[in-house]
Amino acid sequence: MQLKGKVALVTGAGSGIGQAIAHAFARQGARVGVADIDADAAARTAAAITSGGGEAIALTMDVTDEKAVDEGTNRLAARFGGLDIAVANAGIQIVHPVEEFPLDEFRRVVDIHLTGAFLTTRAAVRHMYPAGSGSLIYMGSVHSHDASPLKSAYVAAKHGILGLARVMAKEGAPHGVRSNVICPGFVRTPLVDKQIPEQARDLGISEERVVKEVMLGRTVTGEFTTLEDVADTAVFLAGFGSRALTGQSLLVSNGWVMK
Repeated sequence: MQLKGKVALVTGAGSGIGQAIAHAFARQGARVGVADIDADAAARTAAAITSGGGEAIALTMDVTDEKAVDEGTNRLAARFGGLDIAVANAGIQIVHPVEEFPLDEFRRVVDIHLTGAFLTTRAAVRHMYPAGSGSLIYMGSVHSHDASPLKSAYVAAKHGILGLARVMAKEGAPHGVRSNVICPGFVRTPLVDKQIPEQARDLGISEERVVKEVMLGRTVTGEFTTLEDVADTAVFLAGFGSRALTGQSLLVSNGWVMK
């Protein structure tokens, strides 16, 4: 198993992409801290991993809460004897035209994605640096490289995550810590399902056109990225055998963006 004996923290792991990554890590032998603001969702994911023969603990964590992030990360490291992998995945989506974007909603999107990634990073490296190794994985997006209408907060946050990850590749290198970003295209999760009617409303088109033209129109396959696509990429980054792969963003987008 590729991650046998490793300890991993995954934020936003109560559902969607984070949950898929937590399960994939556990199947590869990692002991997983399932962190989510929804305590029940975190508990269900951790219980499912445990019932399948893996090791996991649930961590109730609001990634914008400094104390919650620090305490949850420390609890995980104390429980399993360290921390090897941290996946900053927690996020939300709110869409509006810029001229109609409420400031509190803009700040909320940026705070969860970008401040949450910073706090997760800071808590994680305090355990990784003394150990001399670690893998930081950030959940970016095609929107870390590209832009779409109505998504000013999300695109700004995802661009910021790319910058944070690159800084951490440089700061982490002397301590043996790698830093990379996964940049998926649209993954059919509840977060994306919520966007379809919202974008149809704001763009004045049908939901079918939102899916076909807005979400999948620039892919080469006309397909959504899958949860398995993203989870497999996370396993690859977490278990990479040397320090050569760092400071990179891997676009898992069915060819939507090519760099």
